[in-house]
Amino acid sequence: MTLDVPKMMSFEDFVDERSLVSHDALGTKEIKLKLLEVQDDTSDHVWRFGVRVKVKKILVTIKHIRTQQVEEGEFDLQEIEKEMKEKRHYSSTNRWVQTTDIKNGYILSTRHASLLGDAVALDYIII
Repeated sequence: MTLDVPKMMSFEDFVDERSLVSHDALGTKEIKLKLLEVQDDTSDHVWRFGVRVKVKKILVTIKHIRTQQVEEGEFDLQEIEKEMKEKRHYSSTNRWVQTTDIKNGYILSTRHASLLGDAVALDYIII
Protein backbone atom coordinates (compact mmCIF):
# COMPACT_ATOMS: atom_id res chain seq x y z
CA MET A 1 0.00 0.00 0.00
CA THR A 2 1.38 3.40 -0.96
CA LEU A 3 0.44 6.68 0.58
CA ASP A 4 -0.41 9.61 -1.62
CA VAL A 5 1.80 12.27 -0.15
CA PRO A 6 1.55 15.64 -1.88
CA LYS A 7 4.79 16.65 -3.57
CA MET A 8 6.45 19.63 -1.99
CA MET A 9 6.65 22.59 -4.34
CA SER A 10 10.09 24.03 -4.80
CA PHE A 11 10.63 27.77 -4.45
CA GLU A 12 11.48 28.01 -8.17
CA ASP A 13 8.07 26.54 -9.09
CA PHE A 14 6.11 28.94 -6.88
CA VAL A 15 4.37 31.80 -8.68
CA ASP A 16 2.69 34.57 -6.72
CA GLU A 17 -0.83 34.90 -8.14
CA ARG A 18 -0.63 38.70 -7.76
CA SER A 19 2.05 38.85 -10.46
CA LEU A 20 -0.34 37.26 -12.99
CA VAL A 21 -3.34 39.54 -12.37
CA SER A 22 -3.76 43.11 -13.59
CA HIS A 23 -6.59 45.51 -12.74
CA ASP A 24 -8.60 48.12 -14.57
CA ALA A 25 -8.08 51.80 -13.71
CA LEU A 26 -10.92 51.85 -11.16
CA GLY A 27 -9.96 48.57 -9.53
CA THR A 28 -13.29 46.94 -10.33
CA LYS A 29 -11.98 44.17 -12.59
CA GLU A 30 -9.16 41.63 -12.46
CA ILE A 31 -7.60 40.47 -15.72
CA LYS A 32 -5.58 37.34 -16.33
CA LEU A 33 -4.03 36.12 -19.61
CA LYS A 34 -3.34 32.45 -20.33
CA LEU A 35 -0.99 31.68 -23.19
CA LEU A 36 -2.66 29.29 -25.65
CA GLU A 37 -0.45 29.39 -28.73
CA VAL A 38 2.80 30.92 -29.94
CA GLN A 39 4.03 31.45 -33.50
CA ASP A 40 6.95 29.56 -34.92
CA ASP A 41 8.82 32.79 -35.69
CA THR A 42 12.19 32.96 -34.05
CA SER A 43 13.64 36.10 -32.59
CA ASP A 44 16.74 37.18 -34.47
CA HIS A 45 17.73 39.50 -31.65
CA VAL A 46 18.35 36.90 -28.94
CA TRP A 47 21.61 38.56 -28.02
CA ARG A 48 19.86 41.86 -27.29
CA PHE A 49 16.38 41.05 -26.00
CA GLY A 50 16.78 37.57 -24.48
CA VAL A 51 14.79 34.48 -25.35
CA ARG A 52 11.32 35.50 -26.52
CA VAL A 53 8.25 33.94 -28.10
CA LYS A 54 5.70 35.59 -30.37
CA VAL A 55 2.23 35.23 -28.86
CA LYS A 56 -0.51 34.14 -31.25
CA LYS A 57 -3.52 33.16 -29.10
CA ILE A 58 -4.49 33.96 -25.53
CA LEU A 59 -7.39 33.27 -23.21
CA VAL A 60 -8.50 36.44 -21.43
CA THR A 61 -10.27 36.01 -18.09
CA ILE A 62 -11.94 39.07 -16.58
CA LYS A 63 -13.37 38.88 -13.07
CA HIS A 64 -15.77 41.59 -11.93
CA ILE A 65 -14.80 42.15 -8.31
CA ARG A 66 -18.16 43.49 -7.07
CA THR A 67 -20.30 40.68 -8.52
CA GLN A 68 -17.66 37.91 -8.72
CA GLN A 69 -18.87 37.30 -12.30
CA VAL A 70 -16.19 35.83 -14.58
CA GLU A 71 -15.98 36.35 -18.35
CA GLU A 72 -13.60 34.48 -20.65
CA GLY A 73 -12.74 34.92 -24.28
CA GLU A 74 -10.14 33.52 -26.66
CA PHE A 75 -8.30 36.02 -28.83
CA ASP A 76 -6.14 35.45 -31.89
CA LEU A 77 -3.73 38.36 -31.50
CA GLN A 78 -2.22 37.78 -34.93
CA GLU A 79 -5.63 38.29 -36.59
CA ILE A 80 -6.46 41.28 -34.39
CA GLU A 81 -3.10 42.87 -35.26
CA LYS A 82 -3.79 42.26 -38.98
CA GLU A 83 -7.25 43.83 -38.70
CA MET A 84 -5.83 46.83 -36.83
CA LYS A 85 -3.25 47.44 -39.55
CA GLU A 86 -5.95 47.25 -42.25
CA LYS A 87 -8.41 49.56 -40.48
CA ARG A 88 -6.06 52.02 -38.78
CA HIS A 89 -2.82 51.58 -40.78
CA TYR A 90 -0.81 50.79 -37.65
CA SER A 91 -0.69 48.38 -34.74
CA SER A 92 0.25 49.17 -31.17
CA THR A 93 0.80 45.56 -30.18
CA ASN A 94 4.17 44.04 -29.53
CA ARG A 95 3.45 40.31 -29.39
CA TRP A 96 7.00 39.31 -28.45
CA VAL A 97 7.15 38.13 -24.83
CA GLN A 98 10.24 37.01 -22.97
CA THR A 99 10.01 33.45 -21.74
CA THR A 100 10.75 34.72 -18.22
CA ASP A 101 7.45 36.68 -18.40
CA ILE A 102 5.49 33.41 -18.74
CA LYS A 103 4.75 31.53 -15.51
CA ASN A 104 2.79 28.26 -15.41
CA GLY A 105 1.27 29.07 -18.82
CA TYR A 106 0.12 32.57 -17.78
CA ILE A 107 1.58 35.90 -18.88
CA LEU A 108 2.79 38.29 -16.19
CA SER A 109 0.58 41.32 -15.60
CA THR A 110 3.34 43.71 -16.71
CA ARG A 111 2.78 42.55 -20.32
CA HIS A 112 -1.04 42.70 -20.36
CA ALA A 113 -1.45 46.26 -21.65
CA SER A 114 0.89 45.83 -24.61
CA LEU A 115 -0.68 42.52 -25.65
CA LEU A 116 -4.27 43.79 -25.38
CA GLY A 117 -3.71 47.23 -26.96
CA ASP A 118 -5.18 46.42 -30.38
CA ALA A 119 -8.10 44.40 -28.95
CA VAL A 120 -9.06 47.35 -26.74
CA ALA A 121 -8.66 49.84 -29.62
CA LEU A 122 -11.01 47.75 -31.78
CA ASP A 123 -13.52 47.39 -28.89
CA TYR A 124 -13.10 43.61 -28.61
CA ILE A 125 -12.43 44.23 -24.93
CA ILE A 126 -14.07 47.07 -23.04
CA ILE A 127 -12.42 47.68 -19.71
